[in-house]
Amino acid sequence: MDHQEPYRTRSFSRESSLASSLSLSRSLPLFVNNDVDDSESVSEAGDIGDRSLRRRHSSGRSNRLFSSEDLIEQGGDDTSRQEQGSVIKPLPEHMTTSPLPTKSLLSPETNNPGKKEEPVLPKSLEYISCLIHLAVFGILGAITRYLLQKLFGPSVARVTSDGSILYLDLPSNMVGSFLMGWFGVVFKADITRVSEFLAIGLSTGYLGSLTTFSGWNQKMLDLSADGKWLYAVLGFLLGLFLASYSIILGVETAKGFRWLLDRRASSSSKERTSCLLEVNTFKMHLVSMTLMVVLLVALLAVSATQLVKEFDKGTSEAQLWLGCLVAAPGVWLRWFLARLNGRGLGKDGQYLRWVPFGTVIANAAAASAMAALATTVSTFMAEFNAMRESDYPWRAYAYASFTIAVSFAMGTVIYSVPVWVVGFN
Repeated sequence: MDHQEPYRTRSFSRESSLASSLSLSRSLPLFVNNDVDDSESVSEAGDIGDRSLRRRHSSGRSNRLFSSEDLIEQGGDDTSRQEQGSVIKPLPEHMTTSPLPTKSLLSPETNNPGKKEEPVLPKSLEYISCLIHLAVFGILGAITRYLLQKLFGPSVARVTSDGSILYLDLPSNMVGSFLMGWFGVVFKADITRVSEFLAIGLSTGYLGSLTTFSGWNQKMLDLSADGKWLYAVLGFLLGLFLASYSIILGVETAKGFRWLLDRRASSSSKERTSCLLEVNTFKMHLVSMTLMVVLLVALLAVSATQLVKEFDKGTSEAQLWLGCLVAAPGVWLRWFLARLNGRGLGKDGQYLRWVPFGTVIANAAAASAMAALATTVSTFMAEFNAMRESDYPWRAYAYASFTIAVSFAMGTVIYSVPVWVVGFN
């Protein structure tokens, strides 16, 4: 009995704009191992840092996209490299005809020969715009976290406190994880269509500063230093449970809200609204950058002025304004470290690609140095939730356990040991 060779096509990089939007390979009988791509996408669920900008610029150098017929035709290049004894059979006609409209796969110049593309920001200005958005939203996130501490703390609602497993930053971690389900998962693509800088500012800047892993770890270290080990373990378990279910609740409620919007709005009205809000021209980008710079200068000026005033009075609000001044460097460092997410280990990054090493490094480093580097629970929860819903849910719990264990161990050596040995207060 003759054995037929499977139909093969060229495997394209997941970074190409076509492969990221069309799963054309799923309609063909290919033998593909999707474990690598799934692991990489899971570890990039929270953030990938400046790699998103580099991907767009690298793909922008070759704007022309191939039609589906071109893709299948190019697949023959790989098959020609097989051994001469192999019999390569052509694809049937019903498979060479794409079930998708091929016009959308062509370049803008092919579809609209008389239309010129709007100018976009050069790469340097895009990086500057990202840093400005991250700084502004990072400061706003730090202010929101402080307000939530006061609202649920001993002075108002009396729900959280320093000496219990309901630590002061628990409400902000829950709210941030909930909002990550909205703005960082369900509506992230919609926000990105309006402005990619706004999406980065909201997810990495605002939600990253609103939530804190280092503050959570520090409160558990305080409990363990006082000999309350059971409280410390319960605090980690309760914090992980509440934050993880907060992002699940956020995703589900956001999906419900999207369903309501889709029912009330027609496709044409949604397209008109998207076009009106979209920041897609050079002039609009400059106007947006100018407004954000003005807002950043105002926030820094107010923070510096209030820090001097409150520091002289010796009040706790001085911590808020100091946090606002150092929020920008912490957010920038997290954003640059996020480029390590999805890279893996080894020569070609083939090992442990599912581990978001950028987030792990940021969380562990902040647990060791509670200074300018503030870490985020919202990104941590986004990655945890993506792993939990993947084909390998055990990775979520392994990742959470490893991050917590390493951060707590490093914090114990740096913080708790001097308390026990030397008697520091």
